[in-house]
Amino acid sequence: MPLTFYGIREWGIATVLAIPLVSLFLAGDWLPFPGWMIAGPAALGWFVIAAFFRDPIRRIPTGLDPGSMLSPADGVISAIEHVESHEATDGEPAIVLRIFLSVLNVHINRAPCDATVIGTIYRKGMFLNAQTPESAKVNESNVILLKSPAGESFGMRQVSGMIARCIVCPLSKGDRLIQGHKWGMIKFGSTTELILPRPEEVQVRVSVGDKVKGGKTIIATLPGFGTG
Repeated sequence: MPLTFYGIREWGIATVLAIPLVSLFLAGDWLPFPGWMIAGPAALGWFVIAAFFRDPIRRIPTGLDPGSMLSPADGVISAIEHVESHEATDGEPAIVLRIFLSVLNVHINRAPCDATVIGTIYRKGMFLNAQTPESAKVNESNVILLKSPAGESFGMRQVSGMIARCIVCPLSKGDRLIQGHKWGMIKFGSTTELILPRPEEVQVRVSVGDKVKGGKTIIATLPGFGTG
């Protein structure tokens, strides 16, 4: 299975360490104990790292209804909240769809629809367990401000977790996103949010507890929003 370039440092170091360890100890007739006792854990460690940074080939659905929003991440819907105002919607009311990603999920972030990047807002913070409601308020985060093809403001938000300490966001102002395409990740457990305007018109297609796949699951529809 392909591995994401976003994790080349981690899986690259793991590979450099695992190959000689496995080779050395499997051939280690000189050892006072079976070589697999070292080679086995080394190989297992590599597979654990590689599994986290896996980047499965994913066919993005086509022919979607106008305004269809694909999930920006793999995971479980942990909250659906209405807020009176949000910076991603120019201070207007918004609906926030929050997705919790465990260490077992694919961690690649994907674009929910065609959009243009207006900017990003990074905030330092704590590293509470991403499963707690408080973590969404106080943890390290990164908001991606976006414009839809119809010119409406919306956004995505990456939130670190207790283990996750590295937000990866290569986006810059003016970048164009295509629905379902990859754009970043958060390493080792996290939360991703989709923030949409006109909450009273958003047709939420998921419920809290539902499992979703980035770039595959339609999590909401917003009439007139446009997908390109």
